[in-house]
Order: sequence, then structure tokens, then C-alpha cells
Amino acid sequence: MHWLIQRLRLRKHAMIAIAIAVGAGAVAGPALAAKSSSKKAAPAAAAAGPAYQDIVNAAYAKFKDTHEGKNADYIPALAKVDPNVYGVALITTDGKVYSTGDLTTQVSIQSISKVFTMAQVIQEQGLESIEKRIGVDATGARFNSIIAVEAVKTVVGTGAPEMNPLVNPGAISATSMVTGANADAVWKKIIGFHNDAAGRPLTVLQDVYKSESDTNQRNQAIGALMLAYGYIKANWPQAVDLYTRQCSIGVNAKDLATMAATLAAAGKNPVTSKQVMDPAKVPGVLAVMATAGLYDDSGKWLYHTGLPAKSGVGGGIIAVSPGKFGIAVVSPPLDDAGNSVRAQRAIAAISNALGGNPYAARR
Repeated sequence: MHWLIQRLRLRKHAMIAIAIAVGAGAVAGPALAAKSSSKKAAPAAAAAGPAYQDIVNAAYAKFKDTHEGKNADYIPALAKVDPNVYGVALITTDGKVYSTGDLTTQVSIQSISKVFTMAQVIQEQGLESIEKRIGVDATGARFNSIIAVEAVKTVVGTGAPEMNPLVNPGAISATSMVTGANADAVWKKIIGFHNDAAGRPLTVLQDVYKSESDTNQRNQAIGALMLAYGYIKANWPQAVDLYTRQCSIGVNAKDLATMAATLAAAGKNPVTSKQVMDPAKVPGVLAVMATAGLYDDSGKWLYHTGLPAKSGVGGGIIAVSPGKFGIAVVSPPLDDAGNSVRAQRAIAAISNALGGNPYAARR
């Protein structure tokens, strides 16, 4: 009997040791596990790669036959985009790429561009520049609301406007804040920042740009109002035109994942190793994404995933798990709030499988 008790105790101690080792690996994550000096860590780190790809593949397959939602049609060119386009890409902060589906078809970046123009202004002019001129609060109104502009007009100059750079009025104002001697100089900076984040030269989809320019009377009205109330200091038509052009930049799923991963890696593009943004300024960008990134459903998204994210009516969504990975999905059919149906579901499934929620407690 004594021999049996002792054997059970030894077995219990061995199981506890194994549990601690597994738990430490789960908390540390694949990147830290790879750095372990233990000889047994190498096979575990090697196995992390296929696991990521398997998870990406599984999410892609799970939602491949989802046909809910419809393309945006208030911009005629977007209604013509193939609704079957579907690509998924995840890039870790150490530059590993996991992807599947359509990775070559380009869609227009649309409102996702707002994140990177905001980031550019913050990079050049500091965190307070956006907070004081535009604000960083959710408006509680639609992304293209003129009522929201009217509601905050009395507090211009107080440093506390109830707006943010991810709704159209704030985004057009942010575009107007990019410095340059003329429109070409400003555009060179805008597209340059997007290129650096994506890791390759991006171009404007001219059919989308023309289609938007022909139908953007509401944004023109917003631009004029923003000038009248002091958010735009001069030349609102230039700001609206450049904003329209940035929304028409063509991107694929891998481009968007690289851009998201650049934010996840504290402003350093993990594919090109270029430091695109100062690390200390990235949290401000992620904070606005968290509170206002998915239009009217931003709160629901954050509640279920915890991920700072941004959608665009072109069908793309990017999401950031800080310090871990950036993820993007392209799928044009949108829900009533203007967010890609498949992209939301695939990103949530992948992040949940990988423990991407930054609010989740680790034991």
C-alpha cells in the first residue's frame, strides 16, 4: 500500500509539471516559445506554424458558403465587384504569413484608409493633434451623418469635440491636416504612408475613384460644413477629393493583413522591417479603432472579440491583436451596418482559436 501511494504521488507531481510547462507555453505564445533555450522547445515552436495555417484554413472553409449580405451599391462601382471574392490572411508580428483563398483580387480600401491617414497625422503632429482638432469619441450617429457635425459645432476649439477620425466628417478633416505645398505633395505623403504599411506600392482603382467622385455630394456638403465650423482650415474641396482618392486605393487581403500587422508590431512592418510609426503613438490609433472601427456595430464587435478593427464598404476588414498578429479578410457582401459578413465571422473564429482577445485573462 505504501508503495502504491508513493507511486501515485510521483505521478501527480509529473502531471503538475507537464501542466505548468504547457500553460507557460500558452501564455508566452509561439514567438516566445521559439526563443526558449530548452531542446524540447524546438519541436513545439515548429508545430506552431502549421497550427496557425490549419486555423486559418478551417475558418475560411467554415464560412466559404456563407451568402448573407450584399455589396454596397450607393457607389455604383462597388455594386459591380464580384461578391464571391473571399481571401483570408494573418501575419504575425515576427513576419510569418498564413493565408488562403483569393489573395490577388483587389478591392477598394474605402474606410480602412481612415486609420492610416489618422496614423500619419498622429505620427507627424502628435497624439493631441487629432484629439484637439477632431476628437476621439464615438458620435452615436451614422458614419456619414451631417447631424453629428451640427451637434458638435458649439464646441469647436474647446479641445473636446464629440467626433473621431473614423467617421466621414472627422476623416475628411484628418485628410486636410496632412501638410504639403499642394494637392500632389499631400497625396504623395498619404499614399507613401499606406505603401509603407502595406509593404508594397499601392495604386488607385480609377473606376472606383471616378464613381465615388461622381456621387460624393454628401461628402462635399460635409467638407463645406467642416470648413464653416473650423475643423478644416482651408480648401475643403481638395480635402474631399484627396479623401475620395485614398478610399479608392486598391488592396488585397495580404496587403490589409500586412497593414494590420504593422500596427500589431508597434508600428514596425513585420514583412519589410521598416519602422512606419513611432511605437508610443500606435496605442492611440488602436484606441479609436476599438471604439469606432465597425460603424454602428463597433461596440458589439469589441464585446465579442476585444480586437481593434476597421471595416470598409469595399468588403475588407482589418483587426489587430497587439503584440501577436494582424488579420484581414476581403469579402464584399455587407450587413446592414456596412461590415463584411464573412470577414467578421472568419476573423472572430480565427482570433478566438488563437487567443487573440487582448482583454482575455491568461492563467
